[in-house]
Formats: sequence, structure tokens, C-alpha cells
Amino acid sequence: MKGLWTPAWMARHLLALVLTAGCLLLGWWQYSRAADGNSISWGYMFQWPVFGGFVVFIWVREVQLARRKAAGEPVTTPEETAPPRVPTAPGAPVALGRPVRVAVRPAGDGDVSDPELDAYNDYLTWLAAHPGARPADYPGRITR
Repeated sequence: MKGLWTPAWMARHLLALVLTAGCLLLGWWQYSRAADGNSISWGYMFQWPVFGGFVVFIWVREVQLARRKAAGEPVTTPEETAPPRVPTAPGAPVALGRPVRVAVRPAGDGDVSDPELDAYNDYLTWLAAHPGARPADYPGRITR
């Protein structure tokens, strides 16, 4: 049981005790303010003990995990308890459980090409063909 009485764990126990006592004292302080007529303090009066309860919850959880680890029991994380992922082939569609609609411009003979888009696509094609090149090396670069 030495594991929970090391200096690091003593500091954690002390921190949990101080935080819990502080939250309860702040709740009592808010009660006294609420009793004096400060109506917003009624909410804080209930909020501070909840924070103290959360500190106790986390402290108990950490002690349980430390004891399981010391006993040699497997400690599972939420990622390990999640259902296994089904591997998918590269390029396979991703199933999200509902269809995903993508807006696509209908093809027709009225398509007008965008010169800026064409120039940008040429630039990207050139960058892909020359992986070590800098953007300033692009031969179609517009100088200002």
C-alpha cells in the first residue's frame, strides 16, 4: 500500500482535501450572501458543493486506478472499451449512417470556364510535378 503514501500521492491527497474544503466553504459563504438578500448567490450556493463533489469523484477515480495498476489488473481507457473500428479500403466510401449530399454543378453546353480557376489548377499541377520547387519558381508567375 506504499503506492498511495508516496510524496506525490500525499500532495494529491492534500490538494483534494483543500479543494473540497474550499468549495464547501465557498458554498457556505454564498449561502450567507443569499440569506442577506443577494438572490444570484442562491445558484452559486448549490454550484460550489457540486464542484467539491467533482473533486471527490476525480480523487476516488484516481485512487481506484492506482490500486488496480498496483495489483496488476489491466487498466482500460475509454478508447480500449470502444467497439473495434472496421478497416476500410483506401478510396472506399465512408458510411456515416445517413447520406451526405454534395452540391455538384450540372454539366451542360453552357459551361463557362473560369480563367482564374484554370490558372490556379495549372499552378497546382505544376507544383505537383515539381515537388522540390518553390512557388516563386513557377514560370507562369505574375509579377507585380
